[in-house]
Amino acid sequence: MGLEAMLHSRVAATLDTLVASGALPEAVRGVPFKVEPPGRGGSGHLATNVALALGKRAGRPPRDVAGLLAAALSVAPEVEKVAVAGPGFLNVELRPEAFHEVLAEVLREGPTYGRARAAGGQRVLVEFVSANPTGPLLLSHARGAVTGDVVARLLEIAGYRVTREYYVNDYGNQVRLLGESVLCRHEGREPPEGGYGGFYVDALVAHFRARAAHLLERAPEGGASDALVREAIALMMVGVPGADFAGIRPTLLRLGVEHDVFTSEDGLHRWGFVERALAQLDAQGRLQRLDDGAVVFVTGDEDDKNRVVRKRDGLTTYFASDIAYHADKLARGFEHLIDVWGADHHGYIARMRSGLEAMGGAPERLEVLLVQMVSLMRDGQPFRMGKRLGNLITIEEVLDEIDEAVGRPGAGRDAVRYFYLARRTDAQISLDVEVAKKQSANNPVFYLQYGYARLCAILRRAREVFGLEIPAWSPQLAARVVHPLELDLLAELGRYPAVLAEAAAEREPLKVLTFAERLAQAFQSYYTQLSVEGDSILPRERDRGPGWEARWDREQTRGRLLWVEAIRLTYESALGVLGIAAPERMTRDEDE
Repeated sequence: MGLEAMLHSRVAATLDTLVASGALPEAVRGVPFKVEPPGRGGSGHLATNVALALGKRAGRPPRDVAGLLAAALSVAPEVEKVAVAGPGFLNVELRPEAFHEVLAEVLREGPTYGRARAAGGQRVLVEFVSANPTGPLLLSHARGAVTGDVVARLLEIAGYRVTREYYVNDYGNQVRLLGESVLCRHEGREPPEGGYGGFYVDALVAHFRARAAHLLERAPEGGASDALVREAIALMMVGVPGADFAGIRPTLLRLGVEHDVFTSEDGLHRWGFVERALAQLDAQGRLQRLDDGAVVFVTGDEDDKNRVVRKRDGLTTYFASDIAYHADKLARGFEHLIDVWGADHHGYIARMRSGLEAMGGAPERLEVLLVQMVSLMRDGQPFRMGKRLGNLITIEEVLDEIDEAVGRPGAGRDAVRYFYLARRTDAQISLDVEVAKKQSANNPVFYLQYGYARLCAILRRAREVFGLEIPAWSPQLAARVVHPLELDLLAELGRYPAVLAEAAAEREPLKVLTFAERLAQAFQSYYTQLSVEGDSILPRERDRGPGWEARWDREQTRGRLLWVEAIRLTYESALGVLGIAAPERMTRDEDE
């Protein structure tokens, strides 16, 4: 329990006691109030507006109520002092023992600190990425991938039973054009209008020539066979053996994103889901036939016109497939659906909810997260040209460049994930490749990871130089953690469970990233302050002269190691939620 939650509980209990004694009326029970760090210029560790929140229910001026509460709270075991400020705020100074309870909780729960005890919540399906499998994943796809992945992690931490799904758009004209493009390249002709001419088409042709030449024969009607189209899509998903691009699924894995289920749009058609959905809509009077033979879905929304579900040539549209797909999600037992879409799909939300409602699902069961556009920068200037697809930049290109520059596999993944999570999902962002390649404090992801590596280095040095392992927690050792900045950092650790809960509820990974950055900055400030004070976590080399061990406050060092380990555990957890590696060793660029 964080300090804010602890004090909130204490204040609520104090109110109950005052009501029971007749000092306050029954009407004050259950009134919501806040407990938070004091504002600029405020005193104490925490402040509460409880006396002001009670308002007229207390039947007394807020400052009188505040005085009554201050007197009652001042005898609480975790409270050092309570002061009334302004019109009736309470500023509370806590005893060190209150902070030590946070230390004990973090160490006791370890990697599970801040997480729900069990996954007993709703079954939630998070569908994200779902890029057309007619080309490699582009940099623009990565933001939806990272956002969906971290939102799914947060929901699991909050106790939801989460399934991650990729919807493979392997039906319709676009996938047919991929097959036609392969045949045209094989025959030495230009791709058809709207077709594909990327490097990956060459890889597909080479694969078919070497391993499945019979698929390069045209179908009786002169086009690409269904078998060729299906095989080409499968290869785009898993990669072409021996080719220099990985395929969609391996690229996602390299980005740290793993889906549980891949659902095929073509499968929805082959198994009759789409036709059954249209028949159900028709039976409910939600379909209308136009004079030209097309069929539209009647949205019933004055702000959204009716949408075509079957074209005049008899073929169904993407919207028809989407209605069937979302109805199938509910039929599989998912209680809540979360889709991660690009911001340009905003207008599609209302009609998708209308379709879901027409199929018998409550529209509020569909939640859509919109992610804004991404731009690539190089040294602060727009960078638009991809090496392999002209002005389209693949995720692999960016990951390769950063990995190679840093000299560490996974560096690109960490950088991309950081930059995509460093802004709210509804804000446009830029990724500067040159910044992401630096091994210095000027690179925010390096700074974040270096903070964790420093904690590991302290614990490693304690073991290797001083023979000190991380001790077991005890009140006596915790009592040696008394520096104001040490207590401030414990207060920050106490907020971590609430940060996770808020990030999950608001679907906002940025909250966790901001928390991790606060830890890094707070520990850096503490480290610097100790140096100014002539102090250190471990004995400094210059202080280890003759007889230094007799002067060494060994128990304070052991207490501080407990404190460092609690920060490390929480720090590692936050990085894990973000999908960013927590390296135990890192080096800076030489010019830093």
